[in-house]
Formats: sequence, structure tokens, C-alpha cells
Amino acid sequence: MKFLKPTILSLALLAFVSGCNDKDFLDVQPIGALSDEQLNTPANIEKQVIAAYSSLGNDVYRAPYTSMWPYGNVRGGDAYKGGNGTADVDAFHFYETFTFNRVDVGNTDELWFLIYIGVSRCNDALRRLDAVDAAAMPTKAVRQGEVRFLRGHYYFLLKELFKRVPYIDQTVPADQYGTISNVALTNDELWTKIADDFRFAVANLPDTQPEIGRANKSAAQAYLAKTLLYQAYVQGDNHAVTSIDQAKLNEVVTLTNQVAASGKYGLHADYATNFLTAGDNGTESVFAIQFSRNDGTPKGRTDRGNSLNYPMNPDYGCCGFHQPSQNLVNAYKTDAQGLPLFTTFNNSDLSTPADFQNNTVDPRLDHTVAIPSHPYKYLPTFVFETSWLRDPNTYGVYMSMKENVLPSDPSFQKTPPFMSSSKNWAIIRYADVLLWKAEALIELGRQSEALPIINQIRQRAAASTTRLKNAGGGNTSNYRIGQYSSAGWSQQYAREALRFERRLEFAMEGFRFFDLTRWGVAAGTLNTYFDREKTKRLYLQTARFTQGRDEYLPIPINQINFSKGLYKQNPGW
Repeated sequence: MKFLKPTILSLALLAFVSGCNDKDFLDVQPIGALSDEQLNTPANIEKQVIAAYSSLGNDVYRAPYTSMWPYGNVRGGDAYKGGNGTADVDAFHFYETFTFNRVDVGNTDELWFLIYIGVSRCNDALRRLDAVDAAAMPTKAVRQGEVRFLRGHYYFLLKELFKRVPYIDQTVPADQYGTISNVALTNDELWTKIADDFRFAVANLPDTQPEIGRANKSAAQAYLAKTLLYQAYVQGDNHAVTSIDQAKLNEVVTLTNQVAASGKYGLHADYATNFLTAGDNGTESVFAIQFSRNDGTPKGRTDRGNSLNYPMNPDYGCCGFHQPSQNLVNAYKTDAQGLPLFTTFNNSDLSTPADFQNNTVDPRLDHTVAIPSHPYKYLPTFVFETSWLRDPNTYGVYMSMKENVLPSDPSFQKTPPFMSSSKNWAIIRYADVLLWKAEALIELGRQSEALPIINQIRQRAAASTTRLKNAGGGNTSNYRIGQYSSAGWSQQYAREALRFERRLEFAMEGFRFFDLTRWGVAAGTLNTYFDREKTKRLYLQTARFTQGRDEYLPIPINQINFSKGLYKQNPGW
């Protein structure tokens, strides 16, 4: 660091001041900046819309919100934090154990801040879109639909993470932000605000967009269905589910039928295609975050939210986070009919190589979990080994695969010390649309109509073994997966099957914890999980889910302080 001697600096300032008697020299246009008015042209408004899209993937490894893996998978019992012990990104350890979580965790505050940047970009674009003449900007209504879709997405994330958040739209002047409380709207009213954004998008978006990555009408219908499904499970102040809104469930069925009727979507023939770069924007992708590399930017627009989650072998190098739990691995066991073991799957562990041959398993296991001695990411000669693990004594021997790519994949990019790729990350897969419909039908007492939908998902899984081969050409594990029979298909059994199917189909994709919270079963499910897992993972000895508190993250204390106490803390915190 360089310093100027005070005498020299004082003389220079004196000479500058004495030589400037006219203040007009201060009135100059800034170079390299645009005024607010200059941004109101159609061309610049289009750029503001792109900025709102850009926030979809603007997360960072310590506060990711693309895959939501620390909040959906780690908190949901599908994954251990991983990494180099419990102190490595310790906020994720606090989330996982619940007992150590606090209101002053900086990562939680950063997560809130980053998602609200997305909201802010949407509001800025909408304010300009609302004012521009449609004659000057023929795309006005479509772009309004896109941005309200995006704002709905950002608020949906905030809602499922924090429950009660301040709702600010483009009509609120910036100097009034500090007057809006996070409890100004009821839980139900906030869901309705989010749904209203998606309803507007449905009404204004085209069936097909000329550019890949832009939201279309079907994507808006799907996201509206998801929002209404969450809203249908009415929660009290203590987060307990008090009732299920049948009217909203019926609308979920209507909306998912409309997505199907568009004819644009279907299940990939092979489950693997969803998690390969070659599958980007394929038939199962209803809406996805578009990443890129070699795009003129210094490091590309790659997936930074998952950058901690690669193995520690020489081909990658960092950082060993997001490790599937033993409970999740065990959940893929099947019985003699190829059906899940709802109540007994966790009585014994799949751990040795022989266990994966002596027991039958759902093929989706080897699409989801990297297992020692099994090929990694469908390459028979690239075999996952325990030496690739960072801290197996703490977190076990499995790694996540869905978010990762092979080192030879054209989307792969090292951003030292982290790994990344430009592979898309799906926000909505068509499989999700199908299972939302099945869930709504079951809760409406129409479980017989849900049966073929769930079996459709399972049939695809059964057909997805082509890539699951070892170097000798044999199956990596002993696969057996069957379909459910109509015999004994009661509402309760169908509900259990649906919930188990969601876990198997979407494991490690960021949804598990939010499913458990929506259904009102998080406390019972997770405390049962901890009771068994603490015998295998010593760091979970004190882990415990507190009902009525841990369903949601605390409102960050920084945000409460910034609001001068206007924001109210969530119950129990």
C-alpha cells in the first residue's frame, strides 16, 4: 500500500481549489453510466428482462438457490452436508442438524439478499414495461408475462424457505420499502400473490417461444399448479397442516392436464437423459436454468450453486459436498414384486459391493448415487472409488451425481478451486407435473386415476438400465422394479406410494424437505431418520427437528434490524 506525505497532498488540494472558482465544471455527464430515463427504451427494457432471467443462476456456493440442495436435500434427510468436516461451510451443518441453526447465520442472510435481487430486477423491468407504449414495443405483454413468471419463481423460493416475507411489487416506490412488513399478508394471501403472477403469465405468454430458455404458457401453467398444490395444504401459525383445499386441488388437475394437452412434453425414454448435457431443453424440460461457457465472459455463466459437489479425485479436485445419506440409499431397495419397502427399507444397510447384487434395487439408485466400485456418470471405465471421498469417516462413502458431468463433457469447466458446468438445471421436469397431478387426485379421493400416472413413472425407471453397465457389460446392480396393482389401492396406500415415488424420482434435486413440510410430516419423518442415522454418523448425535419451528428458516436478524423491528421473527426463533 502506498501513502502520500500530508504536506504534498495538502499543497495539491490547495492548488486545485484555488484554481476552480466556477462550479460549472462539476456539471458533466458521467461516462459509462446510463440514466434511469435512458433505460426506458424498448431495447434497454429487453436487457432489463434478460437481467431478471440472469438472476436465476446468480447464486454462489455458500448460498445456492438453483438446486436448493442444502435446504431441500440436506435438511430433508436425503443427503449429508459432506465436505471437510462439520466446520466446512458450517451453516450447512447448522441446517442439517437443526439444533445448531441460529438467526444470525450469514449464509441465510445472503440467501435472502440474493433472491431479493431477483425480485428487484423483476420489479425494475416491470416498472419500465408497464410504462412503455405497446406500439413502440410489440413484445410488451409477452415480456410482462415472462417477468411476472420469474418474480413468481423468486417469491416461491422465498416462501418455501421463510414462509412470511415482505411482498414488494413494481408499484411500490423504493422509499416505501421500509414500510412493508413480512407479516402484512397472511400465509394464504402471500400464496395468492405468487399465484397471481403465474396467472398473469398464463394469460400473456405464447404457447411457444422463439428463443430457448424463455418461459412459455405451459411453464406458467405448471408453476401455477405447483403453487396451488402448496397452497392447498393449509397451514396454521405453528406450521401444522389444518386442512386441504379441494378447490385448489381440482385446479391443479386442470392445469396439469393443460400442460399435457399442449403436446410439447413427455418423459425421456431413459431417466439418465435428464442429467446429461445432451438432454438439455429436451422433451421432459418444462422450465430450466440456462447456463453457458465460452460465451465471452471471463468464466462463463456456469452452475456455481453446485460447484462444491464434485468428488476429490484428480480429474475434479473439489470439494466433496452433498453426499447421499445411507437412509436414501436404503430407500431404493425393492421387494420380490419390485415395489418399495415402505416400512422396512431401513432395517439393514446397503454398503458392500455384494449388497447391491444380493438385494434388488430400483435402477434410479445408480442414476442418483455414486457408489464405490460402480461406474461414475455412466462411463464403465471411470469407476468411483473411496479415495475420491473427502471425509468418509464423517459422511460415509456415497456422492451425488445428478448435478455433475464427466471431466470429458463439453459443458465441464474448472473454476479453481471449484468445478462447474454449463449443463442446465431443471426447475420443472414433466415427471414433476405428472406427480403433482397424481398427488392432487389422491387427495381428492380419485386415487384410481393416479395409479396409471405413478406406474408410468415407474415404467420409465424400469426401462432406464441401458447406461447402467459395468466394464464387462453386466448390470451395475441387481435391478427389479415393478408396477403397482389396483388390488388394495386405497387412498392411504396410494398416498404412501406417491410420497415414496417422489422421493425416489427427485432425490438430490432439492425438493424433499419442502415436500415433507407441505404434507405436514417433517417432524415425524426427520426425527425417525435422526434416531437411526445418529448410530452411524456421530455428528448427528444432537440433531433434532423441533415441530412448529424448524419447518422454516428464521428471518435473518440482519433483515429484522434493517427493518427497524418491522419484520417479525418466525415462531420458535
